[in-house]
Amino acid sequence: MRNFLFCYPITAAAMILLASPVHAQEAEHYTAVSKTAMSVTGDVWLDDFGITFENEETLEFSDLVADNFRVDGRRVPGSVYRVAEPADPELENGNQLCGSGDVTYVANWASGKGMSAIAVFTGRNPPKSSAEMCALYTYEDPK
Repeated sequence: MRNFLFCYPITAAAMILLASPVHAQEAEHYTAVSKTAMSVTGDVWLDDFGITFENEETLEFSDLVADNFRVDGRRVPGSVYRVAEPADPELENGNQLCGSGDVTYVANWASGKGMSAIAVFTGRNPPKSSAEMCALYTYEDPK
């Protein structure tokens, strides 16, 4: 009996695609609730690999750099991701995600019952607190 791979050659790229999960199927859907989220990002899909905005623009993450974060002086559990290719994408209504430079880090944390906050940052070093953010967006958690 012949080996399947020898009968049907598959390129290395095809093997990677077959082995990789589809990002959109794994990402959780967050519904925009704050005025800024509704007017700038719309709904978002977020996972450990990146964030996709309602207009289908994306930011991919290169790694998780922290699992907690300081919000209004209080340490909270959360995720801080490094953006693989910093950018300030144009989103809903011609608005940009940050508006004051390329986004280098994205953080998210629980901001209340059934709600999550997503903040974006432009600094070179991983942010330590919400005081360093250039924008904050609030979403309803996935159901």
